[in-house]
Amino acid sequence: MFRTEKTLSLALGLAMLVGLTGCGGEEQANWTYWRGPTFNGVSDATGLVSSWSPEGENLAWMQPFTGRSTPVVVDGRVCANGRTGDDSTKQEIVACWDADSGDPLWEDKFNVYNTTVPFNRVGWASLAADPETSRIYAHGVAGQLNCYDSADGTLVWSRFLAEEVGRLSGYGGRTQTPLVDGDKLILTFVSANWGKHAAPRHRTFAFDKRTGDVLWVSTPGNFPFDMNTQSAPVIAEVNGQRLLFQGNADGHIYGLKVETGEKVWEFELSRRGINSTVLVDGERLFVSHSEENVDSPNMGRLVALDVSGSGDVTDSAEIWRVDEMAAGFPSPALKDGVLYVVDNSANLFAFDAASGEELWEHNIGTVGKGSPVLADGKIYVTETNGHFHILEADREGVEVLDSDELKVPDGRYAEIYGSAAIAHGRVFFTTEAGVYALAEGGAFQAGTQARDAGGTPAGSGEAAWLQVSPTELVVVPGESLQFSATAFDAQGRPLGAADAEFELAGLPGTIDAEGNFTADAAATLAAGTVKATSGSLEAAARVRVIAPLPWEDDLESYEVGKLPPTWVGAPGKFVVQEKDGGKVLTKLYRKRGLLRNAFYMGPSDMTNFTITAEVMGGKRGRRKSDAGLIAGGYTFDLMGNKQKVQIRTWPSENRITHDVEYAWETGKWYHLKLKVDTTGSTGKVYGKVWPKGGSEPDAWTIEVEDPLPIAGGSPGLLGYSPADTYYDNIKVTVN
Repeated sequence: MFRTEKTLSLALGLAMLVGLTGCGGEEQANWTYWRGPTFNGVSDATGLVSSWSPEGENLAWMQPFTGRSTPVVVDGRVCANGRTGDDSTKQEIVACWDADSGDPLWEDKFNVYNTTVPFNRVGWASLAADPETSRIYAHGVAGQLNCYDSADGTLVWSRFLAEEVGRLSGYGGRTQTPLVDGDKLILTFVSANWGKHAAPRHRTFAFDKRTGDVLWVSTPGNFPFDMNTQSAPVIAEVNGQRLLFQGNADGHIYGLKVETGEKVWEFELSRRGINSTVLVDGERLFVSHSEENVDSPNMGRLVALDVSGSGDVTDSAEIWRVDEMAAGFPSPALKDGVLYVVDNSANLFAFDAASGEELWEHNIGTVGKGSPVLADGKIYVTETNGHFHILEADREGVEVLDSDELKVPDGRYAEIYGSAAIAHGRVFFTTEAGVYALAEGGAFQAGTQARDAGGTPAGSGEAAWLQVSPTELVVVPGESLQFSATAFDAQGRPLGAADAEFELAGLPGTIDAEGNFTADAAATLAAGTVKATSGSLEAAARVRVIAPLPWEDDLESYEVGKLPPTWVGAPGKFVVQEKDGGKVLTKLYRKRGLLRNAFYMGPSDMTNFTITAEVMGGKRGRRKSDAGLIAGGYTFDLMGNKQKVQIRTWPSENRITHDVEYAWETGKWYHLKLKVDTTGSTGKVYGKVWPKGGSEPDAWTIEVEDPLPIAGGSPGLLGYSPADTYYDNIKVTVN
């Protein structure tokens, strides 16, 4: 490695750096975020385990479980997410155990669908916990966002972000961990929605933690280099502003005002998406990556950045760097002026945090994905191939106190991707083999439950920002909603309700001076905004109006080059065109990139309906297109190259996949019909295909029974487009 340093007029060399306050005192009972309640992987708990054995020494308890993330601890409960089942029973799972005894308290299993993430990567993101309400939040690999009461597993609210806001996922499975702050649940991901949010961008969403309503959406960056990344947000106060710092899929690091999402600070770091989570200490931010650098072909870099400025600080914020440092996934930890970093090859490095000077290096295995956790003078760090290490380290060097290899029942090592969680005088972690609780002699410290969920204090002075909430809504004709406008000062602190005037843009309906909106009862499909104006400040909430079933659309009412305004994920991939004297929907040929795309037409909780459409596939060279329908989480696909029809839920897994040979021709129109019935204990899914102009056959072409039926899902269309693919006369009806 080689190092370069840049000097800024900062008092970096004055004193040893001090890490953020850890989980001492009242907070010993909590580990509410995967990097701890203070986002830095540091706890000031004492009396922690120095050695243990999977066979029993200092093993307080172990429960079988298959996880790959970091657990949270709240109200005396340890909660984690992972995967469960085989074949047709493969699902994602969230579970909680008693932190003292290890007794199972509850579990919730839910289906994974409409994603290419493979089963072994399910449960990627860690949970988040709210110390105020003791609720926990799970972000599933397919975009399920669930809120649970950690006491009994009651599902408080749930959203399916792929269908609602166009969240994208990919085979890599990288999924972001949410964060609770005050009354908000904050989550980032790449999405392609509708209107001004149609273009794929890595966006940040703030949800009301109690209801799941979207409070604000921020789009700080540019086109994403990667469709799925795992960099999670952290919060720090800089220059009196509470900022949310996060890595973005466009290779930048951004700082946003926590309460509004307004961009304050940005630094361009990589030519690919950022996967590691940053660490902020005072006015310094530490982050690493393992992709190509923006200013050289070298792969990987660790940097210290000054976050006291504003705007694009790419040319001015760097304090020091370590080049060719490939640490793409783990987050660093900082204690007593020493920065601890694990690279992709499972080497643990110690750097002087003020200068970037390497102090020492220690190998912990072969694959580094877990992040180091510092507590009680020790480092707890995992290695992917089943290793859990307890080290003693300082500026001078490192000593191995304990190292154990964990295995699954068949003797293979148990994969470990997560990090340790510290609470109740115990060290908790999750592996492919189970959830572990370690303590000296099995001791349990009851502690007390801290109820502060953070949040931003009230502001003062003049308003500098206006926000309308909720936003990203779907309403039915005739439905009424209450909107509110809130003002914020220049530091991003709330000033309370704003004296605002409301008006509608593109929405059929009425709104009064208090923000009471009623959608026009005669509306069918519409999308627009509720706009608020207060002095010189403006803000808007995004709303779609979608009528109840039945729907029928021959596309003749739309302009060429346009789309129905309420479709999520369609812009840029599908478009209305003229063909054979009428208008059709075209899935555009793409020369490169992702050729398979889907979009959604309605709410994510629709159940027991039938969708039909006319489709025509194309051919370019040897490759033929696919055309399909989506209903209730199930897909019915007319496959060109394979000359089959297929019903599936999860493209990368065979949980429910059934296909039938069906010879069909490109350049010829066919009817497709998909019916989903989940009224019984199992789900019944039926698909039918026949040539246009012929009589509909009585028998279904393909039938599938699902022992674990999907609860519901939006109607949609999909296509694979090595050549243009066409759709017409779309109908959706209640069964």
